[in-house]
Amino acid sequence: MEVLIEEFSSSLDTFSIYTLFREKNSIFLDSALRENNLGDYSFIGVNPFLTFKSYDNNVWINGELSIEEPFNALEKLMNKYKITNDNSIPFLSGAIGYFSYDMGRTLEKLPTTAKEDVKIPHSYFVFYDNIIIFDHKNNKNYVTALGVKEPKKQSICNILQRIKEGKQVVYEEIINKTEKCLKSNFSKNSYLGAVETFREYIRSGDIYISNLTQRFSCNCNKPSYEIYKDLRIINKAPFAAFMELEGFEVISSSPERFMKIYNRKVETRPIKGTRPRGKDKLEDEKNKIELINSEKDKSELLMIVDLERNDLSKVCKNNSVKVTELFVIEKYATVFHLVSTIEGTLRDDVSSIECIKQCYPGGSITGAPKIRAMEVIEEVEELRRNIYTGAIGYFDYRGNSDFNIVIRTILKEDDTAYFGVGGGITFESNKEDEYEETLHKAKALIKVLQ
Repeated sequence: MEVLIEEFSSSLDTFSIYTLFREKNSIFLDSALRENNLGDYSFIGVNPFLTFKSYDNNVWINGELSIEEPFNALEKLMNKYKITNDNSIPFLSGAIGYFSYDMGRTLEKLPTTAKEDVKIPHSYFVFYDNIIIFDHKNNKNYVTALGVKEPKKQSICNILQRIKEGKQVVYEEIINKTEKCLKSNFSKNSYLGAVETFREYIRSGDIYISNLTQRFSCNCNKPSYEIYKDLRIINKAPFAAFMELEGFEVISSSPERFMKIYNRKVETRPIKGTRPRGKDKLEDEKNKIELINSEKDKSELLMIVDLERNDLSKVCKNNSVKVTELFVIEKYATVFHLVSTIEGTLRDDVSSIECIKQCYPGGSITGAPKIRAMEVIEEVEELRRNIYTGAIGYFDYRGNSDFNIVIRTILKEDDTAYFGVGGGITFESNKEDEYEETLHKAKALIKVLQ
């Protein structure tokens, strides 16, 4: 198939343009933070023509059920719409969606002891006839058309006309109100006890490091659109997303890339190590220096870097996997993070979907060794994570893809909002510090839910 692409200009910002095309199954991949050589592109899916959902090995394509391994089923669909185009834009046409953390259950035999109090598909992808593209690096905008639902030129013309007639969204100041009555699956004391349980597993040699999450929930009748509108302003992130899906919404301001594949080159960027932003420049600098000098945090990140190198070695050409950045400090609205970058070159027989499958879920939010860490997580957390610590992103019909790690993310179902916050636990972990770190990470999410 061939895709048509047309450049356009507009005085509207990306969110205002997204607002013009909101509908069921609309998805906005939003690089609201454009720093640290990240956030080069944002994408809006327009005119969906196919939905793909899975739960365990049950797959629904446009609502029709089949029993099939989900990654294989998704691969078949992507191959059906293959396009040839040498444009350097990484995503011209394809599917946007997510894999939940629990998608890992289709890949490995894991315990089923944790309670599933919120049930959503393990994967959910929407195939679009049109993609609106924002190239932030070059300050250019494009619309593409595949021509499945209507003629390519006509669909582009309709989209550009709507943009031309659109209005700029007005942003309002977020006023601090009484905080929501948040419920957690842990009390503070039980979270501290869970940290100690993880440390005992580390002491016994079961694991080296593992990620421990507490899950908050609250009643919230604020529309998801308004929540995301506020979140993208107060907590800008390079891998943010807003998904209005069937029966629930996903509001994400993730700072972490799980896996990018472009022209057969693979990149993953695990985060390990967090400090809060200071009240002033002096405290900011103090916290930043404390993080870069923390042997505990650097050791934690090194363990995950080794895990990710091993994962990429399963799908990449021999000797192509390299650590290109080791301990980089990145600044966000409420925290500093310590980040590394690992890169490689895909083997000729490995697709982007197969790469995700072999490396899933991301090691930074499981621990090492991965499978044993996931077993301990299932036992200690006691609630299924669903979309939290999964991955949101796109598959391009030419083989490119880019997925985040689903952190700093709210799942909203009816009038209830859910979000997880956690951190990596090592034997050196201080229980009080680990608990406080989760609260620092929750700060922006709590504010927008007020």
